[in-house]
This record gives sequence, structure tokens and C-alpha cells, in this order.
Amino acid sequence: MATSSFSNFFFILIIISLSFLPFSLSRSPIPSLRHSQTFNVAKSIQSTLQVLSQNSKSLQQQTLYPSSPSTFSVAIYPRSSLIKPQHNNYTSLTLSRLARDSARVSSLTKPGRTMIRPEEIQTPITSGISQGSGEYFAKLGVGQPAKEFYMAIDTGSDINWLQCEPCSECYQQTDPIFNPSESSTYNRVTCDSSECSSLDVSDCSTSDTCLYQVSYGDGSFTAGELATERVSFGNSGSFNNVAIGCGHDNEGLFVGSAGLMGLGGGSLSLPSQINATSFSYCLVDKNSDSSSTLEFNSAGPSDAVFAPLLRNSKRNTFFYVGLEGISVGGEMLPIPANIFQVDETGHGGIIVDSGTAVTRLQTTVYNSLRDTFVKYAQDKLPSTDGFMLFDTCFDLSSMKTANVPTVAFHFSGDKKLSLHPKNTLVPIDSEGKFCLAFAPTDGSLAIIGNSQQQGTRVSYDLTNNLVGFSPDKC
Repeated sequence: MATSSFSNFFFILIIISLSFLPFSLSRSPIPSLRHSQTFNVAKSIQSTLQVLSQNSKSLQQQTLYPSSPSTFSVAIYPRSSLIKPQHNNYTSLTLSRLARDSARVSSLTKPGRTMIRPEEIQTPITSGISQGSGEYFAKLGVGQPAKEFYMAIDTGSDINWLQCEPCSECYQQTDPIFNPSESSTYNRVTCDSSECSSLDVSDCSTSDTCLYQVSYGDGSFTAGELATERVSFGNSGSFNNVAIGCGHDNEGLFVGSAGLMGLGGGSLSLPSQINATSFSYCLVDKNSDSSSTLEFNSAGPSDAVFAPLLRNSKRNTFFYVGLEGISVGGEMLPIPANIFQVDETGHGGIIVDSGTAVTRLQTTVYNSLRDTFVKYAQDKLPSTDGFMLFDTCFDLSSMKTANVPTVAFHFSGDKKLSLHPKNTLVPIDSEGKFCLAFAPTDGSLAIIGNSQQQGTRVSYDLTNNLVGFSPDKC
């Protein structure tokens, strides 16, 4: 999810012609790649059914101890174990999730503006699927005494905010709404502060308090006063004077969360404000009852697949990745060499976004991926009708396992990341309908969504400008 000025959300809706661009990638198979992988269909269906049967229950706190003086940990709570499911069947849940995702991507294709110490800090990450959300949630303590809130994590935006009393308009959330009058560390930000001047949209109250508004392309928005607060990660670490929006008027598709944790590259994002040298997260399967961690200043796995972490001076919120090509079934797709590059105007490129569920590729790239996948899936995966934004779906109801063509991302330096079948096919219902987890976009910007990040620790090395992908390191 990304921010923009009043009614826009953060990306670029520019349709470009690709017919004149040179082709640099061969169609020949890649001998070193596994061309297909076994997908446990029965286990995936069982997981979708489990989502609908989960009930709220209490959890015992797990105490974690630091492995070194600079390592911090907090208890892990699965989101799906704390809340009751909001849907009575998986198809309605999928419809809700995809509607929110489509609204988000629509906004991402439009232009918009949007005591500190280098120690490792962790906080839990859990799936929001049982709330009908394709996003993920992490627990953040706010105020003194600290009260913990589940907030959506978003590498596509910068502003941290949560719903605050008194509410002129607040959506329903799982946690109690934050009351700033109960915190001794809550301080309103003045209009002449550097934090206020960093906002894309701001105003000044008669009492010289900085007022903020963040609007999203799907019509969602938050508005209130900007303040500084103490934020904490369980017992593992805390930071004073972190700028955070105290939203008194909040409307839209935020689904159960108390607010949003901005993990982007701008000056008001959480990593920037706590001077983090790195951060990483692992997104558990949406249908899982497990969870993982969001970590700051921790060393990423040494066996990660590293790619260049690129920055765009015209859009400093977003984390671009140096993607050079995509293969399906061992065959490189015939796509232009510069299709994933940012041009001189700041348009184009491909970003890693924790808040978008389904990976979006430029239409020509998507069509090539889809057609090649279907070619290798013939006689292996029975096809069926499409579903909403998915035009390529399969009926696996009669199969316990399936042989799925491998989709792989190729980065500079001959680095590649092979996706697991669960990152390639997403369940649409609990009966065995699965769809290719990619979709086209008419815009010039491509997005690696969280469906392709599931089960992989994604590490952002902000010092060395690298992004690492470590499968099965949750």
C-alpha cells in the first residue's frame, strides 16, 4: 500500500509500447533449473478449510531470550488464532481479498507523493487472511505505558498511523482504539517541524498542531494530527519520538488492523526513523496458523539469493529490485531487456511490495508467462474457467499432488529465485480450484506481491543496497 496526495496512491499509470524494444533473452531451456515441482494439492485444500474453522482462543506468551547483547526477540502470536473468521466460505473470502488487492494495484499505478541504536529488534508477523485481507500484520507497542496493536506492514508506504480517540469516523478493528490521553509520551508535532514539512499533504490547526492526511487510490484515507510517540517491540527494544499519525477520521479497506506500519524508504518510514541499517520479514502462508518475525538490524541468511536494491530519486518510498528476466519450465521468456528498468522520467521498474497480494506484470510479460506456463502444464493440470482477475485456472479437485512448471526470477550476476508451487498457484475455493498467481497491469510499473514472497525471508540491506530472498527461512 502506498501513499499519495489527497486522492492518489502511489504509482504510475503509463501505458508504454514494447514492440520496438530489443529482445535480449533466449528462449532456450536452462539446464540447471528444476523445470517442474510437486505441489501437495491435498495439503493446500486442507489449509483453506482450516482458515474457515479457526476460532478465537487465548495464547500463552512464548518467552524468547536474546542470543547476544544486540539481539532482541518478542513473543510470536498467530493472527488467525486471535480472531474469528469473517467469511463462511473460502470463495467469498477470496473475493474480498482480491477486491482489496485490485483497488490497491489501481492506486499503485498512479503518480503520487507520498533513543536510537543499531540493535536487532523483532516483532511478530501474521497473516490477515481470516479478516479477508491479503495483507500481513505485526504487533507494535505504542505509548507509555505501552499498548500493543496489530498493524498492517507495508513496504509500499512511509507514514505510520493508527486510529485514535476521539473518533469522528473509525472503521472496525480487532484491538481497542488508541487513546493518546492515556499515554505520557504522546506529543503533538508543531507546524514548523521537520516531520510536518516531510508530509506530502498537511495543514495547520489554530493551536499550531500539524495535521496530516493520507489518501489512497481506492478511496481509503486517514486524517488526524501528527504526533511523536514511544514505540516498542515487546520487551526487546523501544524508540522515543517516532512520528506517527493519530487518525481521528479513517475510512476504507484496512480490515481489522489498528493502522499501518510504513516500511518504505522515505524519511517518515519506521526503518528510517529508527535508523535501521537493515530489516527483514518472512510472510507465512496465508492459510497457515503459524507466524514469523519482522526483524530490524539483523544479519540476513548467508545463503540468500541477493539482488540489487535499486532506488528511484523521483519515488523514494519504493524498493525496486534488479530483475533481468523470468523463466517458466526452464525456458526464458522472450521479453525486452529493459522492461523492468526505471526510465529517465522515474517510470517503470519492478518493486517488492508486502501490501499487494498478487504479482502484477506488464501485459506483454504476463501474456508470455501465462502462455508458457499453459504450454508446460498441458496434460498435467486440468484447466477450468477463470476467476475475477485470474484468466488461467485449474481444477485440481481430483488430484492429491500435481506436477507444476517452475517459475523463476532471474537477477543480475546469474542469480535466480525459483518459486515454490504454492507461490505460483493460489487456491480460489476449498474444493480444488487454483489459479495462476500473476495478473497483468496496463501500467509501466511491475510489482512482486506477497503471494510470491510467502515462505521466503525477504531481507533489505539498506547499507549495501541489496535485497535477499531466502526460501524456507521463516
